[in-house]
Amino acid sequence: MSIEESRSIRARGLTKRYGDRAVVDQLSFTARPGLVTGFLGPNGAGKSTTLRMLLGLVRPSAGGITIGGRSIAELDEPARTVGALLDARAVHPRRTAFDHLLAVARTAGLGGGRVEEVLDLVGLTDAARRRAGEFSLGMHQRLGIATALLGDPGVLVFDEPLNGLDPEGIRWLRTFLRDLAAEGRTVLFSSHLMSEMELAADDLVVIGRGQLIAESSMEDFLLAHTTRTVTVRADAADQLARALDRAGIAFAREDGPRLLVTGADSSTVGKIAAAEAIALDELAQIREPLEDVFLRLTHDATEYESHPV
Repeated sequence: MSIEESRSIRARGLTKRYGDRAVVDQLSFTARPGLVTGFLGPNGAGKSTTLRMLLGLVRPSAGGITIGGRSIAELDEPARTVGALLDARAVHPRRTAFDHLLAVARTAGLGGGRVEEVLDLVGLTDAARRRAGEFSLGMHQRLGIATALLGDPGVLVFDEPLNGLDPEGIRWLRTFLRDLAAEGRTVLFSSHLMSEMELAADDLVVIGRGQLIAESSMEDFLLAHTTRTVTVRADAADQLARALDRAGIAFAREDGPRLLVTGADSSTVGKIAAAEAIALDELAQIREPLEDVFLRLTHDATEYESHPV
């Protein structure tokens, strides 16, 4: 089996029912090595249940989810294959960061040789002898990530790892996730911070009410679900409007000499302007942010909806 095959996460027909309610319903997707895969869904969509089934903490009602074609129960050395962070505060408050990692390492049969290394990787070397009960949520997140890295695994699974991080910590983690993927690891993470997901993820898996809504690269996802919009400003706005109209390109007039063009990219608009010898003062392509696309696609899949007062 190739490294790529051994590090791929694959869900096929994954289903989990509690009574008559399907929390995860016939879910299929793939997370590949070398890429950061963002796992998105509104509250109650089944994300955490899916990750728990991957890690063997919840038994599927049907279907399955595997790493390298095998369930976690079938892996020879699971701690060296997959590392996970599900609950950052799942640490005894009286244990120091060092002792927590050492206990986890020994329990998993990893030895203690990597403890100091992972503390350094997540920036907790100076806090190694502090008790976890004194940690902020952001420090707990870093400790949880260090715990996931103990076995130097090829697959990493993080559930909401950005919670509690300050801006510096968010930037650090974004870069860290991408660096881990660049080493050939599979990185699957969930987050409600759409702006950070847009910056960090290569691929997206979007679910709602336990079912797959979308699976694609970030670029393809945004192209498929957004309208291309270009804002252009020129003194000869009337002449440009006539040229766009002749080309069959839709646009709307805004205040002053500005046009809002839909259905064509900035390169096309620029070429039309050049052919008409129109000098442009502004030409910019506007893309709908991931947050807006996500909210629109999952609107009917939310468990509850708030309304303005």
